[in-house]
Amino acid sequence: MVALPLVAGWLTLSGFAQDPPANTAGATPPASSLSEAGRTLYMRYCASCHGMDARGDGPAAAALRVPPTDLARLARANHGAFPAARVTDAIDGRIRIPVHGTREMPIWGERLGDDIGNRDTREEVVRGRIWLLVEYLRTLQR
Repeated sequence: MVALPLVAGWLTLSGFAQDPPANTAGATPPASSLSEAGRTLYMRYCASCHGMDARGDGPAAAALRVPPTDLARLARANHGAFPAARVTDAIDGRIRIPVHGTREMPIWGERLGDDIGNRDTREEVVRGRIWLLVEYLRTLQR
């Protein structure tokens, strides 16, 4: 899977990962580290609109023309299957879907890499951060 090396690199760039002991170099970070990294990103970028529990009730929600989606019920609304590809596309936002109308949600595919100077690395980090957010949202489904 391409995303895991990207995520591992992002964790290191972001300070979420520490140097592994010599005998585990190259190992995939534990699931708890990935979940915590996703949660941290969610709280920083998403919770103000979608709420702490992803139910669409964040403090900024009342100011929006369109209420934020209840992100904890995405699987339920999709016949029990979490729609990871659709969620990834929605978060990224760089591909505009005209029938969806205007966007109130920021185009995170542009903003999630603002802190990375190298253009090639930036795209990898953006994809890794989006993947972390998607996987965190998967854990919130009820």
